[in-house]
Amino acid sequence: MLQKLYIRNYVIIDELEIRFDQHLNVITGETGAGKSIILGALSLILGDRADTSVLINREEKSVVEATFHTEHNTYFNGLLQREELDIEPLTLIRREISATGKSRAFINDTPVTLTQLNELTSALVDLHRQFDNRALEEHTFLYEVIDAVAENQTLLADYRSQYSRYKQLQGEYRRLSDSLAQWQKEADYKQFLFDELEQASFKEEEIEAAEQQLKQLSHAEQISSVLQAVYGALEEGEQPLNNELKRLRQQLQSITAVQIGAEGLAQRMESAILELKDIAEELDNMQRGIDLDPGQLQTLQERLDLGYRLQKKHGVQTTAELIAIHQQLSSELQEQNNAGQALQDLQEQIAQATATLTRLAAQLHKKRQATAPGFAGKVNELLALVGMPNALLKIEVQPSESLQEYGSDQVSFLFDANKSGKFSPVQKAASGGEMSRIMLCIKAFTAKALALPTLIFDEVDAGISGEAAKQVGLLLRSLSDYHQVLCITHQPQVAGKGTQHYYVYKTTTEQGQVKTRIRLLNNDERIRAIAQMIGGEQPSEAAIENARELVG
Repeated sequence: MLQKLYIRNYVIIDELEIRFDQHLNVITGETGAGKSIILGALSLILGDRADTSVLINREEKSVVEATFHTEHNTYFNGLLQREELDIEPLTLIRREISATGKSRAFINDTPVTLTQLNELTSALVDLHRQFDNRALEEHTFLYEVIDAVAENQTLLADYRSQYSRYKQLQGEYRRLSDSLAQWQKEADYKQFLFDELEQASFKEEEIEAAEQQLKQLSHAEQISSVLQAVYGALEEGEQPLNNELKRLRQQLQSITAVQIGAEGLAQRMESAILELKDIAEELDNMQRGIDLDPGQLQTLQERLDLGYRLQKKHGVQTTAELIAIHQQLSSELQEQNNAGQALQDLQEQIAQATATLTRLAAQLHKKRQATAPGFAGKVNELLALVGMPNALLKIEVQPSESLQEYGSDQVSFLFDANKSGKFSPVQKAASGGEMSRIMLCIKAFTAKALALPTLIFDEVDAGISGEAAKQVGLLLRSLSDYHQVLCITHQPQVAGKGTQHYYVYKTTTEQGQVKTRIRLLNNDERIRAIAQMIGGEQPSEAAIENARELVG
């Protein structure tokens, strides 16, 4: 529900604020007073484009703000959540236009694009103007109204849930089928790569270890010579170092009784002798472990060459990366082997879903077809009341073989303006004024069953008067029992049905500037304004009495 509209520095509006009630808000005023300007400002909130021509004061920006009560609007709040916008009980939507032409839009103080604004506000406001009746061109609206009358909500919800699953299965089938086709193109090469790595069967860090081992074997003679020389210096030869150290230790021990500290040095030398002995043993073992077998050297070189070649082929540098590629190829080949069965399973699930949807679609079709004549008949009765006695609306529900979001029906609203027997799609056959009244009749008839946003009608009563205008007013009033309605009108019969009446007028400032103003009329002011709509600037007592009857 639209609670408040605030406009500043827009065309001939310097500043105004309008607060609306939840039922029928009528807006009247002389031609050119600014009613359409207010509507234009509201259109900015709905995502329309604007330029700097709307600015009165070029030194200030133009601002339009609308406050909506959205606490219980689950659909709108779901859209906010999808767009990652703040959800508040009161939603503030603002448009700003600067003198440079830059336009900005905000929802709850968060910047949004015009595309986002247009989509989000469509869940809040249905702006219904002549030559702007896009709802009947949008196929979804046709389904919504006929299903509302047919009371198909539960059945349709079940169908759409199944349809969502059906589309998901189809998507999975297409993706898997495309993947399988691509896999089959690459299957032989992937199998070759896998077999090559499988045959190589590298262990973790094997190539790195082979590199180190090959380096050792390549220098085996030098290593053996060095190890043997060091070992010989420690344990063998004419004067082994370890034997010399033992002799020196014995000399130190001979003076321990007379020299303080000599005992400690002797013990440290003993430790050094034991450490060198251990070193000598390890040198001996290391030297004995060196294998000078040329065959092993060749085997390592061949293994290393294979590793290098595969690394270069796959564009990697480590054994771990080769092993990871091997495992990935294994998984892909296994997935490919399983894909055939998976496709078959998906085909069976799609067939089951199709059967379920076909059954539900048939039920929807039956109820829609049964509802269509009565629905059209009721709308035709209302059209006759609102000044279109020769107009006929016909609703066709034709089955089709394809399953869609709303079933398998093709729903068409056809129109004949003059009982000629020639029906055409309503959006092509009806004039702007006729479309406005057709939409009013449809929405009035479905108001109780259909969830609608705030409805705004711009001169829906244009070109009619008398009883037809009265019936338009009654329809608008009945529609406002279930939905908030804003209506710009020139007809006293319509204005008299409002639950709130706003009057738009022009005033001239001390500086000679013409400004648009709007005020909420009290009961006496309202009777006077409607009387003026009937009898001119100075209405007669009869006009005033007539106005009082219309308001009463």
